[in-house]
Amino acid sequence: MTGKWSAAVGRTSRGRSAPVTYGLIGLCCLIFVIGPAAGLNPAYGTGDELLAAQQAYFHRWGVVPAELLDGVPRAWLTPATALFIHGSWLHLLGNMLFFCVFGVMAEERMGHVEFALFYLGCGYLALLGYAIANAESTQSLVGASGAVSAVLGAFLYLFPGARVTSLLPFLFFLPLRFPAWVVLPFWAVLQWLAAGRDDQGPGVAYLAHLLGFFAGFLHAWVRFGRGTRVKTPVTAPEGENQP
Repeated sequence: MTGKWSAAVGRTSRGRSAPVTYGLIGLCCLIFVIGPAAGLNPAYGTGDELLAAQQAYFHRWGVVPAELLDGVPRAWLTPATALFIHGSWLHLLGNMLFFCVFGVMAEERMGHVEFALFYLGCGYLALLGYAIANAESTQSLVGASGAVSAVLGAFLYLFPGARVTSLLPFLFFLPLRFPAWVVLPFWAVLQWLAAGRDDQGPGVAYLAHLLGFFAGFLHAWVRFGRGTRVKTPVTAPEGENQP
């Protein structure tokens, strides 16, 4: 979940319980560290040998649209496995920090079991939708961006008044505080603009970001309805990222 816009959000109140959020973060970090992308496991070798291992790893566990839509049975599992695979340290840290920032309050509001199913389901749908839109691509797609974007979408509906501190490059990274209903739609617009310019096939999955965001917002809207939104300003967890 990369880009040229970043946001930090304020402190969360102590005592929040988010075992699913922290558990998923820990699992993603563990899988990354023991895999070839981190470059820490000597079993994968170095140099060209390591690069070959990384490509094979991403192809096995990531989403390959052409294989998925050809009906390869194993490929239908990859929109789930790809959520736990990341291509670089920056890719991992960016996704996990944003997930931590917005996931804690969303999980507390939804409940642990529902939040886990929501995260996996929306993430799967986001990657599946991206594969359908890039049906002929043979490049692998990995990362939790679609699922994390769904968390952002749900957070926007559930906590529209949460104060988010944004760091905008064109304002010399001056920290400015805005409510979530300003910051998160602005982020979604950036993804939409980037997706419209992305004519080189898979790379940064801006379309998956958008699909996940709207899936998360729709889920929160249908599941909780207008009467259960948190209308008063709340404070979200502290963090910083480039979505």
